[in-house]
Amino acid sequence: MPRWLLAGLGNPGARYAFTRHNIGFMIADALSVRLGIPLSQTSFQSRSGRGVYAGNGIVIAEPQTFMNRSGEAVSAILDYMGGDASLIVMHDDLDMETGRIKIRRGGSGGGHRGVENIIFHLHRTDFIRVKVGIGRKKGVPVEHYVLTTFDRDERAIIESAIVTAADAVEAIIREGIDAAMNRYNAKAEEK
Repeated sequence: MPRWLLAGLGNPGARYAFTRHNIGFMIADALSVRLGIPLSQTSFQSRSGRGVYAGNGIVIAEPQTFMNRSGEAVSAILDYMGGDASLIVMHDDLDMETGRIKIRRGGSGGGHRGVENIIFHLHRTDFIRVKVGIGRKKGVPVEHYVLTTFDRDERAIIESAIVTAADAVEAIIREGIDAAMNRYNAKAEEK
């Protein structure tokens, strides 16, 4: 049975719950509800849950290490799952407009400290990323901006993006990365 780790990136605690940097947690929460896999376990520095989707063993995880140390938790879970587990990392992206979705396989961390820390701990870049754009705000330092909540006029856009990102993750598992990229990256280009 193929195995997947779906790692949503964010920062733990109520203070950060609805901030831009926590979009990965929001996607993980949506998948948890959809797939009936409660995030009720606490191990490997993460909130997580295990289940099965489309004949695949699934672990959904939210590292509780804070964003910049996400790789510690992700690498520990993958070590436990064994060498054949596939990884999807769900996270925010400053360089895409708010609500845009993009699936990417491999590449650098693109300045995202959580992704860069995962690359550092795994010693590889070939994992899948499902990214949701959070935009940028002129004159606001990045380290402050990512910890702000979404503006009222952005909320419906983000709610829709979370649904689409969760759809994209499911499509990757069911249909494969190429089919999912063709569908969801093309949709993003149409917007």
